[in-house]
Amino acid sequence: MFAGGRVRTIAFFYLFAAIAYIQPVTYRSAYPTLADRAGFARSFGENKAIRLFYGEPRDLVTTAGYTAWRVGGTLAILAAVWGLLAAVGALRAEEEAGRTELLLAGIVGRRAAFLSALGAVAVGGLALYLAILAGLAAAGLPIGGSAYLGLAVTSVVAVFVGVGALTSQLARTRRMATELAVGVFAVCFALRVIADTATGAEWLRWATPLGWAEALRPLTGARPLVLVLPLTTSAVLIAAAIGIAVRRDLGSGLLVERETTRPRLFALSSPTAQALRLGRGSLTVWLGGVGAFAFIIGLLADSISSTSISKSLQDEFAKLGSGSILTPTGYLGFTFIFFILAVSLFAVSQISGAREEEAAGRLETLLALPVARRRWLGGRLLVASGGIAAISLAAGGLAWAGAGAVGVRVSFGLMIEAGANCLPVALLFLGIAALAFALVPRASTGISYAIVTAAFVWDLFGSLLGLPRWLARVSPFENVGLVPAAPFHPIAAIVMLGLAGTVAVAAIEVLRRRDLLGA
Repeated sequence: MFAGGRVRTIAFFYLFAAIAYIQPVTYRSAYPTLADRAGFARSFGENKAIRLFYGEPRDLVTTAGYTAWRVGGTLAILAAVWGLLAAVGALRAEEEAGRTELLLAGIVGRRAAFLSALGAVAVGGLALYLAILAGLAAAGLPIGGSAYLGLAVTSVVAVFVGVGALTSQLARTRRMATELAVGVFAVCFALRVIADTATGAEWLRWATPLGWAEALRPLTGARPLVLVLPLTTSAVLIAAAIGIAVRRDLGSGLLVERETTRPRLFALSSPTAQALRLGRGSLTVWLGGVGAFAFIIGLLADSISSTSISKSLQDEFAKLGSGSILTPTGYLGFTFIFFILAVSLFAVSQISGAREEEAAGRLETLLALPVARRRWLGGRLLVASGGIAAISLAAGGLAWAGAGAVGVRVSFGLMIEAGANCLPVALLFLGIAALAFALVPRASTGISYAIVTAAFVWDLFGSLLGLPRWLARVSPFENVGLVPAAPFHPIAAIVMLGLAGTVAVAAIEVLRRRDLLGA
């Protein structure tokens, strides 16, 4: 079972190690003196716009304090995502593919099968812990403090593995289980954001696992007793999941429709319409999550303009292509790099859904009808492209609405342009994911997510580390003008759209010729 998620785990391993190493090294390089670090702490210590991403900072004049803030804040979010995906993949995905039924046909009991799946996930969690420890140790941080920071981050993994395990029992499909788990994550993240940015709402930090990771205070005054919260919560969630798993029928979930429910024939007229029907729940979750985050970004757009950010720090942000972050438009431009990442991940998730159709055998049944493979995948890509456009434009519009609510004047047209600016990169990754699905279907999901993640990390840290311009521009993210702070790059957009169309056509042609592969 560990082998089934090895590509995803390896990708996250390298990502965790890179972030853990690069952040403290970059901090020492950018702020070599105490005066530089004091200026940085004054600039960001109470800034709500920055807290939104990384949480509450402590002791920013030290490398340890900065590392706990940036590495801990970033990796806790990524750890939650890995945990829920790993649990759903090891439980509901295995059951949906029929492998759990084969396993249970032998002498293995349901409880043993469930625990062995979670054991495989635990091995992956241990790998992430070691990645953090290795990265921090290589950056010169104390081993003890590094080990505790790794523990704080992976405590989030334990909770969201429990969440994924429980939603795998509630839902009857992998897609539904993932959407439920992502919904829980979105609520937890929203609570953490409110706790870190709203005056008087600090108590909400105790209502979310992401807040518990902050409250552990790695490298800045450890409070190990807080570990009781994630450990207890994880144990309760897993116990509840086991209790359901040993009693329910295979292939079912608690959230099944009653047999007396009238059949719903909406959007079953064609493969494209069916893809829209199957993906509408996922699209709703992504629209709600990205839209809410965009609105919050807009609300915080004026908070950074009153801070005295050092010139050296402004130069670092300028390397990311956002211009001066001292202005609301500069801040909005900077944050849209994260929306481009989110929309790109949505694009990859749509191809992952197509692979699930093939792995579960539903695609074989569909293609037994007079339905061409070209039409099926083309329809999938069309629906995914529509979802990409909807999420991108919603991000731009809601960021504009949030900024307007606090009196920040920014053109609605520019913000819609900022949203549309997500399209070339996301469509390029959609085409790449489709080609990976056509060429190596079983590994396509892991490969696609790894490519998006690697491209983002290459752009973010490559710019900060001063890589040559031509080398940094290998990443599609580097070729985007971050509107409204920077001008739109039409030539780069045209090139990326052309590449997207080319690889999409290639994917359709390759799929037309290869054999269908099960799980």
